[in-house]
Amino acid sequence: MPGDPIRGLSGERPMPPTARQQLTDRYNLDDPLMRQYAKYIGVMRQDDERGFSGILQGDFGQDFRGRPVSAHFRERLPVTARLALGALGFETILGMVAGVLAGLRRSGFLDNLVLVATTAVISIPMFVLGFLTQLLLGVKFGIFPVAGLRQGWISYVLPSMVLGSVSLAFIARLLRTSLADNVRANYVRTAIAKGLTRQRVVGLHTLRNALIPVVTFLGVDLGFLLGGAVVTETVFNIPGLGRAVFEAVLRQEGFVVVGIVTFLVVVFMVANLVVDVVYAILDPRIRYG
Repeated sequence: MPGDPIRGLSGERPMPPTARQQLTDRYNLDDPLMRQYAKYIGVMRQDDERGFSGILQGDFGQDFRGRPVSAHFRERLPVTARLALGALGFETILGMVAGVLAGLRRSGFLDNLVLVATTAVISIPMFVLGFLTQLLLGVKFGIFPVAGLRQGWISYVLPSMVLGSVSLAFIARLLRTSLADNVRANYVRTAIAKGLTRQRVVGLHTLRNALIPVVTFLGVDLGFLLGGAVVTETVFNIPGLGRAVFEAVLRQEGFVVVGIVTFLVVVFMVANLVVDVVYAILDPRIRYG
C-alpha cells in the first residue's frame, strides 16, 4: 500500500529518528516488496534474532502497535462467521424457494416477478442496499437495529440480509434455469409415464439434479460473502474481520491486511473442497480416486 505507515502512526508530532529507524528495521520497510513478502511468508530469514518467522511457521505478524494479527482472528472471526452463516442461510433458503417457484411456472406471474426482483437486487450496489435497508427497516419502521451488535443476535439480521441479497438473486436465477431445463428432460417424462407423481419426480429427481450448479455457486459464493463483509461490516459498524481489513487499510498496516486475506483464502479453499464432496452426493456419476 502506498504511503508512510510510520508517519501515520506518529500523527502530527514528528517521530524521533531512532524510533523511526527501529520500526523500519522491525517491519522490514526498507526492503524491496518481494523481499518483504518472502520474509512475511517465512521462506526467508528475518534480519534479527527471530530467524525464519512467518505464515509458514504460524506467525501472521504484528500490527504497528505490537499486537499479533492472530489476536484479530480470535476476536473478530466469530463475528464474521455468524454474519456469513446468517447470510448463507438467508440466501440459500429464500433463493431456492424463489427458484423453484419460478422454474416450475416458466413464463408465469411468479416467474416474471422473480426475474424482475432479482434483476433489481443485482443492479443495486451493496453499500447502497445497506443504507436503504438501514433507512427503511431501521430508522423509519424500527424493525431492526441500525448498527452495532448491542442487541444480540437480532443485530445480525439486517446486515445478513444485505450481505446475502445479491447471492440470493443469483441462486434463484440459477435454480430457475436449471430446474426448467430438467423438467423437460427425457427421464422426467419416463418417470411420469411409469406412474410416479409429478411432486415425487420433482422432489426426488429433478430438484436433486438442478441443485448441482447451485452447489457450485455456493462454493464460490463463500469468497464473495467474505469479501462483501468488508462493505457490510463497515456500513453497519460491525467489528468483524471485514472491518478490521478496512481499518488496517486506512492505517496502512499491510501485515494485518495480508494476514487476514491469507486466512480468508484458506477458508475459501477448504469450502471448495467441501463442494467437491457434495458433488459426489448429489450426482452418483461423479467419483474421486
